[in-house]
Amino acid sequence: MSGHNPGMDMGLLGALAEPNRMHIVELLRDGPLTVGEIAEQLGLRQPQASKHLKVLSDQGILEVRAEANRRIYKLRPEPFQTLDDWVQSFRNVMEDRFDNLDHYLRELQSKKDKP
Repeated sequence: MSGHNPGMDMGLLGALAEPNRMHIVELLRDGPLTVGEIAEQLGLRQPQASKHLKVLSDQGILEVRAEANRRIYKLRPEPFQTLDDWVQSFRNVMEDRFDNLDHYLRELQSKKDKP
């Protein structure tokens, strides 16, 4: 395995691998939230939540907008489309392998059925 994944930024997976950051993404799936709301729902202090939000923002997973003295975070769709495309490439490979296996099994069965 080469470790080279064209089209897939491994930083995205790294950012999502941390449990608190994954929970933040899950919270934001339902819509935008402020850092205070995120911290409260996760039981974190605001500086801890802000640190995680920065990592997610730096990876392009979140966008933030300022509204007075509040920062409102929401998910960006592009990283998830990239992730879905990457996972889909594995689905395609596995479907091809299953098709080949099915063809091989049918071939064996037809040889077995011949007198």
